[in-house]
Amino acid sequence: MSHALTPRQRRAKRRTARTILRQRTATNRLAASVRRRPRSLATVAIAAGVAKDTASGIAAGLRSVAKRIGVTPALVARTRRTVKGGRSRRTHNVHRYTLAQVRQLLAAYSPRKAAYVTAAALITALAVTL
Repeated sequence: MSHALTPRQRRAKRRTARTILRQRTATNRLAASVRRRPRSLATVAIAAGVAKDTASGIAAGLRSVAKRIGVTPALVARTRRTVKGGRSRRTHNVHRYTLAQVRQLLAAYSPRKAAYVTAAALITALAVTL
């Protein structure tokens, strides 16, 4: 009995392998960009593997901690992208945190919600691995 795959099965297997590789590459690329330059708190959470709805909640909690302990993020001027891929003329300011600041916020953050406790652990694991 032969265990050779048919061409259709090979294509399906390769397609799923490419999908997995694409997802893994995107995750690693986002985590690397978080390590390279300051990013928003929600982006850091998503790069750590936190779900997007939980990421926005923990980002709000970390922002309140930042206000409480006096950590000021860097103000970065950004230009919005247009629908056709260009840039708009006006800039707006956004707040970005370095990983050192994120570590400082996590040390002072004590979440009560179970999802935020696990999210904080994931973000700490990302922030520590430099």
